[in-house]
Amino acid sequence: MFFLPPPTFKTLKALVISYLYASTLLLTVEIIQRTFKISIHITRKVIHVLSGLFMFFLLYLFEQWEYVVFLTGSFVIINYIFLRMRMVRSMDPLNGATLGTVYFAFSCAFLFGWFNKDWERGFPRGREYLAIAGIMAMTFGDASASIIGRKYGTHRVMGRKTIEGSLANFVVTMVAVPFFWYILSPPTLATRDYFTGALISASVSTCLEAISPMGSDNLTVPLGVAFTLSRLGY
Repeated sequence: MFFLPPPTFKTLKALVISYLYASTLLLTVEIIQRTFKISIHITRKVIHVLSGLFMFFLLYLFEQWEYVVFLTGSFVIINYIFLRMRMVRSMDPLNGATLGTVYFAFSCAFLFGWFNKDWERGFPRGREYLAIAGIMAMTFGDASASIIGRKYGTHRVMGRKTIEGSLANFVVTMVAVPFFWYILSPPTLATRDYFTGALISASVSTCLEAISPMGSDNLTVPLGVAFTLSRLGY
């Protein structure tokens, strides 16, 4: 069973920073969207990327890993409430809204809980770089596929998906995964693993994004990438 230890002052400060960041991000993008009438598709992707990028900084912000899972898990509930109550127009369009934002938060919480730093209950330890690989594939690969596919996509496959969008997903994921791995410098990875891991991540991400409907790519891509890499021994 999952129990939260008493939070330290640094943990409390990290929680405050995290919730303030999320609130400020949503408020700022919402005001910009309403003021300048920016496409909700664009504002959703801005929130998507900046939220996903912040997941990386949680590795350095928190000292109690359980609270990272608590934080990201809380946004599963928060995002669902926002979606159902239509509270944030820049994140949830009036028409065609999906559970993508809920899947996003769930994926982060699950991966951070599984590929954690500190727990000793039979879970993998010190492999948070696998969670980051999945999250960054979702953050940057999915966003690039959507933006490029909508703007330049002319050759459609799998219904609404395009070859141009899938190619953008592949290229961006190939760059994003080794970039963040390089910053983390995982001690278990050799130099060649950065390239092969990026190639595997990009291939899995591109395929899953192409076949996942209705925002479910925010679930299938991060979990698929992280667990494929794990099963292959990364």
